[in-house]
This record gives sequence, C-alpha cells and structure tokens, in this order.
Amino acid sequence: MPLDDRIAAVTDRIVERSRGPRTTYLARMRKLAEDGPRRAHLTCGNQAHAYAAMEGDKDALIAARAPNLGIVTAYNDMLSAHQPFKDYPDRIKAAARRAGATAQVAGGVPAMCDGVTQGQVGMELSLFSRDVIALATAVSLSHNTFDAAIYLGVCDKIVPGLVIAAATFGYLPGIFVPAGPMTSGLPNDEKSRVRQQFAQGLVGRDALMAAEMASYHGPGTCTFYGTANSNQMLMEFMGLHLPGASFVNPGTPLRDALTDAATDRAAAITALGNAYTPVCDILDEKAFVNGIVGLMATGGSTNLVIHLVAMARAAGVIVDCADFADISAATPLMARVYPNGLADVNHFHAAGGLAYMIGELLDAGLLHPDTKTVVGQGLSLYAQEPTLKDGAITWTDGPRASLNDRILRPARDPFQPQGGLVELVGNLGRGVMKVSAVASERHIIEAPAAIFEDQAAVKAAFQSGELNRDVIVVVRFHGPKANGMPELHALTPVLAVLQDRGHKVALVTDGRMSGASGKVPSAIHVAPEALDGGLIGKLIDGDIIRVDATHGVLEVLTEGVASRPHATPDLSANSHGVGRELFEIFRQTAGPATIGAGVVV
Repeated sequence: MPLDDRIAAVTDRIVERSRGPRTTYLARMRKLAEDGPRRAHLTCGNQAHAYAAMEGDKDALIAARAPNLGIVTAYNDMLSAHQPFKDYPDRIKAAARRAGATAQVAGGVPAMCDGVTQGQVGMELSLFSRDVIALATAVSLSHNTFDAAIYLGVCDKIVPGLVIAAATFGYLPGIFVPAGPMTSGLPNDEKSRVRQQFAQGLVGRDALMAAEMASYHGPGTCTFYGTANSNQMLMEFMGLHLPGASFVNPGTPLRDALTDAATDRAAAITALGNAYTPVCDILDEKAFVNGIVGLMATGGSTNLVIHLVAMARAAGVIVDCADFADISAATPLMARVYPNGLADVNHFHAAGGLAYMIGELLDAGLLHPDTKTVVGQGLSLYAQEPTLKDGAITWTDGPRASLNDRILRPARDPFQPQGGLVELVGNLGRGVMKVSAVASERHIIEAPAAIFEDQAAVKAAFQSGELNRDVIVVVRFHGPKANGMPELHALTPVLAVLQDRGHKVALVTDGRMSGASGKVPSAIHVAPEALDGGLIGKLIDGDIIRVDATHGVLEVLTEGVASRPHATPDLSANSHGVGRELFEIFRQTAGPATIGAGVVV
C-alpha cells in the first residue's frame, strides 16, 4: 500500500523544517562515529579505573574486541513499573557473557512516580525530571567505555529523558528494555467511580484506599493507557524495542527471554560487528511520524505531545503541534483502552496488541514501512510477536484479525475515523485537547469562566457549590516557567462529577493533564503561558470562553480582555520546599510547551 498522501505531506514539511538542524546533527554523529570504539582512546590508567571491579570480565575488556554494553537504569522499588529492573543488570551481564560481550552499569537516573505526586507539591518537579534524566544519562555515558547502551526505563518522563540522551549520544547503538505491565486488578472504571464518590463525600477514605490498593497492586506499569504505556507503544513504533516487548508481564519466562534477546541484539549492533546501527539512524523524521501515528491510533497520552517535540529536537528533527493535529486527522482511532474504554493494556495485548495495529496501519499506508530499527530494516518486523518454544524465543507473524473488536478494531472499521488529539488555536493562544474519550456532544463548550491559580481552590469551590453550573474552569500560572507545569489530574474527579450532573464543563490551563485523563474536555498546554504574557493571564471570572474541538478553536469571546492589566500572582511559594529551590534555573530557562517545555533541548 502506498503511503497516505496526508502522512507524506506532514513528513515532507518536517523534513524541510528540519533540514538545517538535522544536517548539523548527523554531521556531528558521523564525526564521532569515525573515532571508532570508545575504549580505544582511553589510557591504561583510564581503563584500569573503569575495569577495577569487573572480576571475570577484565581480560575481555582489556582486549577491547568484545563489545562492552553500558546499562543505564531507572531502577527504584518505589515505582511499581521500575521495581522489576532490580535484577536486570545481573541478567544482562550473564546474557552478555554468553554472547561474547561484557556489560557494566554505567549509571542510574532518577525516576519519580506521578501517581504519588498527583495533586502534591512534588508534581512541580515532574516535567523537569525529564531533563534531569537526560543529564544524568549523559554523565553515565561520558566515561566513553561503551560500545552500545541498554536503557532500562518505562514511565512518564523516564523514557523521554532517556531518548533525549540516546539521541545526543546518537553515534552509539542503543536499545530500550521494558519491564511490562502489572497484572490486571480492580477495573479502572470502578476505581474512577469510587474516586468520584469520594469527591462527593458519598464514601469515606477507607473505601477510596481499598479501591486504589486493589487497582495498583503489584510490580509493573499501571494498567491504564496513560503516559507510561504510551511510552512503551512509542518505542515499538519507533523501532527502539524488540518487537512485542512492551506489554509482557514482569517475572514471566517470556519477559526474561526478551531481556536476554535485547542484550544479544545490543551486542550485535555495535561498530565492532557487521550490523552497526547507531541511534541517530533510527531516530529520523519518519520514525517520529510513525510514533505520532501510533499515539493517535491508540488514543495515547497528551504528555507525549510535549515529550515527542523535545525528543525530536535532540535528534535535529523539528516537530510542531500542528503536525500532531494533521496526523490525528489522517489516523483512525483503532483502540479503546482506559480511559478511552473499559479495557486495560493486558486486555489490549491479548486482543492482538501492537503487532496487530502495526500490521494494520502498514497495510493502510499510514506508517512509513522503510524505517531502520534495532532489529533491522523495515517496520514490518514489528508486525511480529515473540513466543517461547523449548526455552527459545522466536518471532512469528502477529494476528491479522482482532481477537476482541470491543478493544481493538481494524483501520478500515475503526472506533472513529480520526485519532485522539486536536490542536486548538485562538486569541488565548495554542493548546491541545485529547478527544478520544470525550463524547462528541461535549466537543464544543461555551460557558463563563471561573479563574483559579491553584488546584486546592478549585476543589474548595466545588465543595461549596460555586461550580454547580455551566462553567469553564481556568487554572493558570501552571506553565513551565511558573511552577514546572504540573499535571492537574487530581481535578478530574470533581470536574467529572459536575459534568455528570448535566452541566457543560471544560478545563483550560497552561498546565498539563495526566495521560489517564479523559472524558472532561480539557484545553491544555496553553501557550504562551500566563507568566509569559499569555492572554490567559488577563481573564476574570465570568468571561465567556469557547473551547471548540470540532473546529480547533480556543478563544475568549468577551470584548476588551486584551486591554486589561495582566494578573500578578504571588508565586514565591513555588520557589522552595520539596527541592524546588534547586530548580529555579529550570523555571527561568524552560521553553514553551509548543517546543517541548525543555531546558536541555
């Protein structure tokens, strides 16, 4: 099937827009690759320090003929998704030895849990942690002793931060190794129902705690289709995982075999062999377009709209919000996974998962088939799925029909003809809305504004009954320069209650919403942010706002807003407590959401 003209047009304009920075980036990567294996340039003293603790591997390391793999790990046992990584380094080292290679833990990167920090002060460090992860990865790989890197990360900012660093070290081959989702627990819609009951005071904290613990109950990623699982999807669509690696549960024989196979492949694609595959050749314009198509076809997290822009810039590729909207318009929504449906990612995987989706999208001409991946040339390799037979892993063709059409449908007969995201543009600036879980009758909301500058005030207004009406809740001064652009997912239950009462409700914010947010129409990532002169900073209670996902409009209809003075809130509390003191330079230098809200890219 020839490539869809709409996808081709977006790709062409990204290529043209990126011509200068991409050319400069690739020239740098080629020059660095010319130096050959890194360890050859270390002195004897340098190498002795690097190998001092590597009993049993020193001879292979000194000979410099065996590939040396650098492991960058986001392990901690406070994140359920990262707890399984505890034993990965030893497993990878053993697999490397069997493959005639060596492996060392190059370093660790921080990995915070947005589930723990939702609605808390710590969430103000969440987005910035992506850039810290990229910086920490750079420190880890700066020793110049590695022929390839193995990246261990799953969740929200961790994978984007690792990708930014992998692109920066793009002359090195790299492979991403996931840990998989936890097994299914309390259904996500039931958890959401209890949250709404608690917000209304209908159940106590004991019932809320019981529901939360039954939902988040074991090792692995949370089972809803939020940012963490969207990350895993991206790594397959962009060719940085092994095919079918994303959604295999932790602690299973297949999961272990996939980790071993990833190690084998990392050793095979170094410059010491005949299959040299540097990351810079994988992360090109086509790979990013394929990733965006995957995001839209699955109804993935809006956080990736920010992260993909930043990831691409690290590889010299310039992606714009309009590219997401145009790809969304060309891409059918093929999956219904919570919050866009009742299924979780385990159900999605069982219904055919990514192998089925990639095969369908390739057949429909909606993906670039000729991309380079860690396993070879061509994305059709990712229409395969791994199986274990007699302890050996093999890849066979994935399903060609959905095994549950309530969860996964073909491209020719999707849940809806367009993907899960629209760009909103108007006098309030630019923003995005995830519409895949928003009922069509709620795609256009026009109502008076209620203006807030912190989440607690929204909740207090809800409890007092002030919001029991048609309303557009505006939460401003939550952009990257103001307070690090925290997620506002904690507002979802109260806004959902208002909506369920029959009111027209929407959210407008220069902050973010969780990848798990869904049914309340939310215009997010509004830029310019309030602290950067955005018109959102001049709104007052009662201004009439129109949020129109059908026509892509975000505007205030009340006259005279632009001539008002700009609000001047007291943001001094944002500068201290829970480590915020250390991030002042990040707040001062962060870019707008439209270019990734980044500090290092």
